[in-house]
Formats: sequence, structure tokens, C-alpha cells
Amino acid sequence: MDFGEEIGPMLATSDAHPQQVKPELDKALQQRFKKLQKRLRRDMGQAIADYAMIEAGDKVMVCLSGGKDSYTMLDILLELQKSAPIAFQIVAVNLDQKQPGFPEHILPQYLAGIGVDYHIIERDTYSVVKAVVPEGKTTCGLCSRMRRGTLYRWAEEQGITKIALGHHRDDILETLLLNMFHGGKLKAMPARLLSDDGKNTVIRPLAYAREADIAAYAELKQFPIIPCNLCGSQDNLQRQHIKQMLREWEANFPGRIENMTKALQNVVPSHLMDTQLHDFTGANAVRDEQAGMDLLNL
Repeated sequence: MDFGEEIGPMLATSDAHPQQVKPELDKALQQRFKKLQKRLRRDMGQAIADYAMIEAGDKVMVCLSGGKDSYTMLDILLELQKSAPIAFQIVAVNLDQKQPGFPEHILPQYLAGIGVDYHIIERDTYSVVKAVVPEGKTTCGLCSRMRRGTLYRWAEEQGITKIALGHHRDDILETLLLNMFHGGKLKAMPARLLSDDGKNTVIRPLAYAREADIAAYAELKQFPIIPCNLCGSQDNLQRQHIKQMLREWEANFPGRIENMTKALQNVVPSHLMDTQLHDFTGANAVRDEQAGMDLLNL
């Protein structure tokens, strides 16, 4: 039996292996924690099921940055592993990029404390990025490429079958809008992706999870968050403007964000305008013009 066939429906109702929040928190916070954990378990379980992210015998590399998203991803995946109908391994991996002042002890201490298998990869990508990227320019592009290359190589060497990244629903929508507004592309982040060389499969188990839920969960769990001094301190990122716009939409137009998420799962390629995707001439011309006009009549 494969994880994708069984785990989604099962986790939607299962309370197996609940993880308790710290005892000093009062009953209201305990109840809030349980609801958050159940919702995140359900969202992650459904995403794993919908995109067949984890299969029997997989060795999943959970990329841990020290931020709220990756901590939550690891925490919920470990919970799901206990009740999953299949066996799979989890290895937590952090890439130490040698940023000045990075607290190297925090992640090993935390991971050893929860008893998870882990590995720290040391690569001085920080110095390279700072030397190459001009002052005042964003470092994210080069940094992410170098980080991805290092993680891909390590995964291949260690027999990793899936690479789990902590991107959530809001990250995916922000990427969609960034590509539309600044890149001229209709492109987001896929929940599951095979690398160009076919050697690595990337999964995003938090693809259905809301950032607000993750932030609240991380706060209640009191994860030892490590800020990113390379990209987190940049105030000129277009992503921050997009993030603020989405927050305003969420407040002023309830349901809009959910509909945008549904739209990414309900694509009608025949009604887009990409001439590389369709031959709009002659016998192969796209049909059903009336369907494309429906919205104009609203």
C-alpha cells in the first residue's frame, strides 16, 4: 500500500500520537495547539496524498534552515511517520553556509534532543554570495542556486529519494505573483518536482498549509528559531511587497486566497495565450471560443 492512497483520509480524522505542548501553558492554549496540529496534519497528509510525495521505502531528506517553516515541516512529518501505513526514513539536513554569527550549536542540539537522524553540511556559500552580488542587490537568486546544488549533490551521494522543502501555500502564491508581475511568466512552485537531470525529486509537504497556522504552531512549540542574516535582513525584496498585498487581500476580501490556491489546481491550458503551448492556426486552432467569452458577460 502506498502513502498516497491511504494517508490523506486517515489523517483527516486521526488523533494518533498527539504531541503535547509544554505543561505550563493553560487549557485554552492546549486546545489551540491541538487544533493547529490537527489542521497541519490534515493539510500535510492531504498534500502528500494528492501528489504522491512519499512512497514505501523512501528516504526523505528534510531540509532544515532553522526557520519556522522547516521546523514545523519536520515536526509534523515525524508525527505522520508514526501513523503512516508505510515505512519511510527521515533525515534532517542543515546547510551551514558560514554566515557570521550563525549559532552552530542550536540545530544539532535540538535535533539530538528529539532523537532524529541528522547531518550538518558545511559550505561557505556566504562569502561567495557577498563577493559576487553587488552591494544593495538581492542575494536570494545566487544563494538559492548554490544551496540547491549542494543539497542535490549530497542527496545523490546518500541515496536520498525525496528532498522535502518547507515552502507553504503562501510561498507558492507569492511566487506565482512575483513571476507574473516581474518575470512575465505564469509559473509558481510545484508540490512535487523532478530535477532537470532526473536525479532528484523535490517535495513540498506544506503546500496546503497557511503561513499563519505555521507561525502560530511554531510559537506554541517554542522552536529555537534562527534568523537568516543573509536574506532575511534585506528590505528591498519584492517578495515582501507581494506578501503585504496578500495579507491585505486576506483581510479585505475573504476567500480570495483560497480561490487563488484552487486556481493553481484547476488550470485550463486551452484558454491561455502561449503560442509555444498551442498552435492557434489552421485545423489545430483552440476550440470553444464561447467558453472563453463567458467571463466577459459577467
